Amino acid sequence: MHLELTVCSECGYELFSSMSKFEHSSTWPAFSQTIHQDSVSKSPENWGPVKVFCLLCGNGLGHEFLYDGPREGLSCS
Repeated sequence: MHLELTVCSECGYELFSSMSKFEHSSTWPAFSQTIHQDSVSKSPENWGPVKVFCLLCGNGLGHEFLYDGPREGLSCS
């Protein structure tokens, strides 16, 4: 398997590995864990999900939807 890294589009900081990528109901890429413990910061939103940012530069990366992660038997991309 070829390992790919997802980096911040603003500063190039390593965020996610293809090893933690999983298929999701949305069209956006989804990951189950970050490369480094300090890869991202999170901020709760009023309507449910958590906004995710690059910890190094603050670039907005998308949302984490709670209780909507990979399920047993689901193949990772």
